[in-house]
Amino acid sequence: MKKKLLLLLIIILSFDASAQISFEKGYFITNAGEKIDCLIKNIDWRNNPMDFEYQLVQNGTLMNENIKSVKEFGIYNNSKYIRSTVRIDKSGNNINNFSDEKSPIFVEEQLFLKVLIEGKSNLYQYEKGNLQRFFYNKDNGNIEQLVFKNFKNYENKTGENNQFRQQLWNDLKCPSFTLNKMTNLKYQKNSLIAYFTEYNKCNNSEFINYENKVKKDLFILSIRPRLNNSSFFVEDLVSNSPDIDFGNKLGFSFGVEAEFILPFNRNKWALTIEPIYQNYKSEKAVNGSFFSGREQIATANYNYIEIPISVRHYFFLDNNGKVFINASYIIAISSNSSLEFTSPPNIFSKSVELVTRRNFGFGVGYKFKNKYSLEMRLQTSTNIVADYGYWDSNYKTSSLIFGYTLF
Repeated sequence: MKKKLLLLLIIILSFDASAQISFEKGYFITNAGEKIDCLIKNIDWRNNPMDFEYQLVQNGTLMNENIKSVKEFGIYNNSKYIRSTVRIDKSGNNINNFSDEKSPIFVEEQLFLKVLIEGKSNLYQYEKGNLQRFFYNKDNGNIEQLVFKNFKNYENKTGENNQFRQQLWNDLKCPSFTLNKMTNLKYQKNSLIAYFTEYNKCNNSEFINYENKVKKDLFILSIRPRLNNSSFFVEDLVSNSPDIDFGNKLGFSFGVEAEFILPFNRNKWALTIEPIYQNYKSEKAVNGSFFSGREQIATANYNYIEIPISVRHYFFLDNNGKVFINASYIIAISSNSSLEFTSPPNIFSKSVELVTRRNFGFGVGYKFKNKYSLEMRLQTSTNIVADYGYWDSNYKTSSLIFGYTLF
């Protein structure tokens, strides 16, 4: 099974990268004002781009446009960028690089600004690395930066320049806007989007919220029953006692997975956590002795809660399906777990506690219509008699996991 899983992983990882990034219907407007419909390579830019790739027809020639030749481009029902020459303050956000100057230090640059809200008053975003700046204009006027800056004062203490609140208080009027509301306004995307949305509604202005167009479910909860194939092997490192191979046992278990989609790179990365109750029970007749000279019955009863913490990567195939791979760090907590030896007729000889050890898991799966999934997962082996120094053991599990997404 390991070889099959490895082969499947190699096949998946060998997919051409272009299969992961889709070309979507969009447009761009040239310097001459000509609007050209095309298919734009949507890489879900985390940083504001300076150029983009596109095709005029599906599977056509790949071409490139940049900020010097295009004054606007967008992907329908997704995102929009406009070119603007603006004054931007690029003061650092790292406390070690805070300026002792409270006022912004502007430089003039030509940028593609991401449109967040478009209406009577527009909200724009610029992001590059850890730098994030917001811009605005009203009634198609000049675009200005909303000023926010961290700095150090004369006592070498940190302070904040929240001039953006005063800018909005002066320029965007609405009866529902109070001083308390302005004081609580944060220099964050969601907070500013809510403010500009309320302003446009207050002024009976039609507006577009581009973030609503690309709203994505960043939290997913799924139930995941599974079929497990587990094996347990014990070896005496000191005496001549025979090894005990408890063999492979099939078992059923049930998990609930919480998945947190990371909001970049087109939602291809996620973190998951999934508590699962597991049980392995097996008996084996032992000729010779671990603790006596007679034949014994060895009974392994391993009960534990397993908590895989995983990094997941998706490979989008089409609108209905996607392949994913996982790498997991697995924490386990045992309860009433033991390896017992009895001699006929049911004379108790010895009991050894079975303990949990952290290990790793690797899986590959397929998800259909964001609702149903099937995954194969392998775990590295663990020594669950590690506290008994004269013995070594090998406990390992592979699973076939069925998933159903609740929301």
